[in-house]
Amino acid sequence: MTTLENPTTTLTFTPVAGHIGAEVSGADLRAELTDEQVVAITEALHAYKVLFFRDQHIDHGQQVAFSRRFGAVTASHPYDTDAPTDHPEILAVDSRLYEKRFGHRKVSYTNHWHTDVSPLINPPAASILRAEIAPERGGDTQWTNLAAAYAGLPESLRTFLDGLRAEHRFGGRNPQWNADSDYARKVAAAPLVTEHPVVRVHPVTGERILFVNPGFTTRIVGLTPSQSDALLTLLFDEISHPAYTVRFRWEKGSIAFWDNRATAHLAPSDLDHLDVTRVLYRTTLEGDIPVGVDGAESTSVAGDKFTGN
Repeated sequence: MTTLENPTTTLTFTPVAGHIGAEVSGADLRAELTDEQVVAITEALHAYKVLFFRDQHIDHGQQVAFSRRFGAVTASHPYDTDAPTDHPEILAVDSRLYEKRFGHRKVSYTNHWHTDVSPLINPPAASILRAEIAPERGGDTQWTNLAAAYAGLPESLRTFLDGLRAEHRFGGRNPQWNADSDYARKVAAAPLVTEHPVVRVHPVTGERILFVNPGFTTRIVGLTPSQSDALLTLLFDEISHPAYTVRFRWEKGSIAFWDNRATAHLAPSDLDHLDVTRVLYRTTLEGDIPVGVDGAESTSVAGDKFTGN
């Protein structure tokens, strides 16, 4: 447990799993954070990868203001057309919207492990998700520590992966929307495709990150399809190993703040058969262009940088 004391507030960071996650107590996000609190939260974010806040009953404006203390806040999402007009930074993760978007009923965007919008040339540095309506049962989200996943691999395999690059494509290998849906047409008109290093170096901590995810990573560049599929299956199994994960139970006013450069997360798949409503609101911070172990940056195949203000 780590504690930061200042004249008005004491922040405490309590780890909740072996490799990832900490609960934050002593914060009131309705008030502006002090510079000392921003530093402490940032350091804890890099150490624990995802931070959990409880009982934070804030609105869209307060969520955006909190997010801005940690970086430039982007628009809601490259393909979002439902953001509030007065808060275009807010993405609604709303079970009531998905049938309209994707052509069939579902509770979350994807039931695959993913790093937020990794097909961008500069995927978000971090994401902040706030619960407004949480179901009475189910609907948990999981996160995994991609630095720990990399470190857990044999040295010979780490060395091999250090020199590889992978294609990330919005929609991945199995898009979550119907082929004739409005969302499918929107993605086809403005595709997002980037070749990222399989192992990226975190720009703050220097950790090596296993930067692949089944939601968006489609192939390993330079390998045959069968070789690529076999290697990705191995890596996807590694990043989803329970030892590297943490699971979070949502309640109204819960907030999760995660380092999108060092994690992947898994939305719930246990609610699609239930008549429930689940509503969360997300903001994202502008990210940097990933850099591999060899110092080479990611390269865009389709799509521009996604910047904030």
